[in-house]
Amino acid sequence: MEEIGLFPLGIVLLPSEHVPLHIFEPRYMELVAECIEEQQEFGMIYADDDGVREIGTRARVVDVLDELEGDRLNIVIEGGERFRVERLTRGRSFLTAIVEPALDGRGLTDPSTAAQAVGCFRALAALAGVAPDELDETASQLSFELAAQVELPAEAKQRLLELDEEQHRLELVIGLLNSVREAMLAARELAEHAKTNGTRRHDPS
Repeated sequence: MEEIGLFPLGIVLLPSEHVPLHIFEPRYMELVAECIEEQQEFGMIYADDDGVREIGTRARVVDVLDELEGDRLNIVIEGGERFRVERLTRGRSFLTAIVEPALDGRGLTDPSTAAQAVGCFRALAALAGVAPDELDETASQLSFELAAQVELPAEAKQRLLELDEEQHRLELVIGLLNSVREAMLAARELAEHAKTNGTRRHDPS
């Protein structure tokens, strides 16, 4: 276990995911500046009206995009290992906690589930007109790699983050990817209908 600084926010960072952040609050400027200087990680943790979650993701700053006037920063962070908050601590301007790694279980992953998840991702990418990078279906955290490349609701990403079996995560990812694809298809159909609505003349015969 160790003590790390926490950044509670209304977004969820997945392992391997890259996310841009605009830092402007003095306490989080202090946290981020310290982590950059000492090459340390901080904890990204989802927070909403229900409070702060127990499972979060270690984050490291991979790029400083802009240093702005008024002590503000635009940075890019990358998600690392998952962690579990054991207890919150005090003493700094920002939130801190004693954390331990959130380890995966030892359940086996069905190769067919991994292949199905990759197939769903490729189908979604094709619909979006994007050529995805090569994917390793045997990757131990394939679920996170796929989900990190798709815009998903924070609640869904948190559910994924809290699962400790890759098989269960892949099953959830399949459902999420299919839902996104269905929503995209429905939006396109609606757009096409809107384009033609009222443009066809009624045939009196």
